[in-house]
Amino acid sequence: MKICVLVKEVPDAQVSKRINPSSGRLDRSGEKNLNPYDTHAIEAAMQIKEGGAVEVDEIVAVTMGPDTAVRALHKAVSLGADRSVQLTDDALAGSDVAATGYALAQVLEKESPDLVLLGQQSDDGECYTIGAIVADHLQMPSLTQVIKMDVEDGGLRCERQAEYGYDTVQVELPAVISVGDAINEPRYPSLKAIMGAKKKPLDTKAAGDVGIDAGRVGGDGSQVQCGNFKEPPQKAAGEIIEDEDTNETVERIVAWLDERKLI
Repeated sequence: MKICVLVKEVPDAQVSKRINPSSGRLDRSGEKNLNPYDTHAIEAAMQIKEGGAVEVDEIVAVTMGPDTAVRALHKAVSLGADRSVQLTDDALAGSDVAATGYALAQVLEKESPDLVLLGQQSDDGECYTIGAIVADHLQMPSLTQVIKMDVEDGGLRCERQAEYGYDTVQVELPAVISVGDAINEPRYPSLKAIMGAKKKPLDTKAAGDVGIDAGRVGGDGSQVQCGNFKEPPQKAAGEIIEDEDTNETVERIVAWLDERKLI
């Protein structure tokens, strides 16, 4: 079995998320990291490999992003992936989720995986649909919010979260599975794995290398166009009442509420 895991570079959790008004896109100038939801997908792949129910030949981390995204791939490899593939091309900048799904599917088609895993969402755009779009292009069955996965009879027996409880679904391979963050607890990479990550094979692809139609990607090839984003107006400073005289403080608060017809 060959498993491909889709991963993404996102702004670090400590970085304030903001839209760049000049481009209409997310400002990615700060510190970046591997999407935390994707670590659950890597761990799920590792558990299948270590479980012994099926022989896993390799786990391949796949991303689409600028040059800096290689650091996310290094993190994915340190967590257990055997090698990585980076799709990077200026023509891809500004792609919406539909264009991104198409581009990633072109890479995956060349890899011919038996199973594609990814996290339930990205930590920046919080889009839950990329797995379904990739599956549609690859003509593979797709499941989302999977929290349990067992290899059975050449396929997967999956338990997925639903609004009313849980579904148990038997899916044939090849398939695209989006795992929920409740599926496992991702392992921490060892120091040896971190140091050796940069030595693992990394295959860099341009759009033309995988047969991507330039008219279907990038800002011009996207169906979603960003609007006119503006910074929200600054809020007026609040009033702080020091509690030197409790009675006077209460009177001032009551008067403040009464003035705004809140009582």
